[in-house]
Amino acid sequence: MASTGGGWAQLRQQARSLESQTEALFHTYSQYASMTNIPQKPTEEERRTESQIQDLLEKRDALVGQLTRLLDSSADLTSSALKQNNLARHREILADHRRELSRLRSTIGTARDRANLLSDVRSDIDAYRAANPAQAEADYMLDERRRIDNSHNMADSVLSQAYAVNENFGFQRETLASINRRITGAASQVPGINTLMSRIGAKRRRDGIILGSFIAFCFLMLMWFW
Repeated sequence: MASTGGGWAQLRQQARSLESQTEALFHTYSQYASMTNIPQKPTEEERRTESQIQDLLEKRDALVGQLTRLLDSSADLTSSALKQNNLARHREILADHRRELSRLRSTIGTARDRANLLSDVRSDIDAYRAANPAQAEADYMLDERRRIDNSHNMADSVLSQAYAVNENFGFQRETLASINRRITGAASQVPGINTLMSRIGAKRRRDGIILGSFIAFCFLMLMWFW
């Protein structure tokens, strides 16, 4: 009985270790699926990583089989439910990793086919241009004309935005001037407001004269006693 429990624990430890190794290899293998310029043919590192993942999946499948046989032959009913859950979890992770490998293979293959197609198209275009120099010159001039038109369109768009902003500023100036005229007109209609504004202005001028005189007096005294 103890031997059975020890064998179960050892096999589970191996299964968890292989699951961690598989996830680490998936991190490396998934980088090929996200490459912008994927090589036209699989590199040696890519083939080695894929092979290592496949080997780990096969080893884990064999471990799951050993765990299943060990659980079937066990007479310990108290821990049978827990072992069943552990075994189901290992099977679930193994199935997820198999699907992930299939998905990454498909993604990498699609990206590689697209890159090869674009490369073939560019090669055909280059070959056609090499065989037809006059057409190549015409295509070059058309490309230059297209770039110039794009530059003109961009400049027109910038100028249109500038004119719109300038018009908006003019509208704002007219609005502020209208508000100022309304405030001035409303103030002129209030009895005594002009007199009050005049007194306020006179008081400000008087305060300014007093303050200026005081500063001048202090400056002269400073020059006198220096």
